[in-house]
Amino acid sequence: MEKLVIHGGRELHGEVEIGGAKNAVLALLAGTLLAQDVCVLHNVPNISDVDNMLEMLKALGADIKRLGVHDYSIDTKNVNVYVVEHQLADRLRASYYFLGALLGRFKRARVACPGGCNFGTRPMDLHLSGFELLGAKCNTAHGIINCSADTLTGATILLDIASVGATINIMLAAVKARGLTIIENAAREPHIVDLANFLNQMGARISGAGTNVIKIYGVTDMHGCEYTVVPDQIEAGTYMLAAAVAGGDVTIKNVIPKHLESITAKLSESGVKVIEGDDYIQIISDRNFDPVRIKTAPHPGFPTDMQPQIAVMLTLAKGTSVISEGVWKNRFQYTGQLLKMGAKIQVDGTIAIFEGVEELTGAPVRVDDLRAGAAMIIAGLVASGKTEITDIKYIDRGYEDYIGKLRAIGADIYRVSDDGSSAEVSLA
Repeated sequence: MEKLVIHGGRELHGEVEIGGAKNAVLALLAGTLLAQDVCVLHNVPNISDVDNMLEMLKALGADIKRLGVHDYSIDTKNVNVYVVEHQLADRLRASYYFLGALLGRFKRARVACPGGCNFGTRPMDLHLSGFELLGAKCNTAHGIINCSADTLTGATILLDIASVGATINIMLAAVKARGLTIIENAAREPHIVDLANFLNQMGARISGAGTNVIKIYGVTDMHGCEYTVVPDQIEAGTYMLAAAVAGGDVTIKNVIPKHLESITAKLSESGVKVIEGDDYIQIISDRNFDPVRIKTAPHPGFPTDMQPQIAVMLTLAKGTSVISEGVWKNRFQYTGQLLKMGAKIQVDGTIAIFEGVEELTGAPVRVDDLRAGAAMIIAGLVASGKTEITDIKYIDRGYEDYIGKLRAIGADIYRVSDDGSSAEVSLA
């Protein structure tokens, strides 16, 4: 078992390069199945979730070649299996995208119930009801989700909530359905737009992505393409919060500022100086934070995946701040770890109240999920003394080379194994 060790209290200065979006690339990788051809993807992040998706594609029969550090060729011509087994699907939530992609290609899909971060029940009912409206029959037995159809036919599908996963899965299934599919109350996140752009380059006919009504005109054939994954808004937002909380002057490069507007607005409201360029954002912080109120919501609202990171800032704000979680019911599990570091937080269901403290202090803490892991790192960066973070496998799922990126801008962070050995030497 490995852990992170952080010696806090150092300001951050310099530049950070943002990679491809985790939430986009996982959908794109599943989408390559629809091409029955060769797709070349650029700006693919080196994270364990991508490794697991590639392993699933290989198990289905795809031929995958690594062309560069962030570039892959994926040939799905010879895929002839429509089953994803437990030992693979259990590794990440996005394994459920193979349901839509395999159903779209074979009119059959058998995928084990997905794994991933545990911050509350995340049912599949919207996905399956969408497939059923397209003409599939779905059931779950022995931990396997089974979907099959003689023919998929376009339909109007109204989502009860603007679910990202359901929107993506229905898009993947519908691109080869007969006629027109309309998804109403569709999710609007940037990775929805990225998937639509990718599928359209493969020959799909999708319009409206980025709005709450997506129209999909079914096509018979699709083909391979070359595509560059959109920058990761959550990785960018995480480094924005790291710079703000630790203090200093950091430029985050290779971003789309419009995707970060809700985060920028709250940082500016709290007193952090934010400078936007065409493809970068500069954060200048003296660590004097005003309290703010935040309610997470689907895009373009404040993203739930940034809630734990900004919570660390609110533990240090001068006054009372409130976060209302509007997406997941049980996403405040991490606050117990911040309490160990001296934070003052009261949680009541989906609402957390933060009373700002003078400082956080280093402590042994664990990671509850991917974004909570990012929050623990940010807390360690600002805390006095040493912070040790365990269960870091969650962080590896979604952040490429985060130790190297943070060390390059002045953080004292390194990874140690059970025997105490470390590939990195402390800067302390």
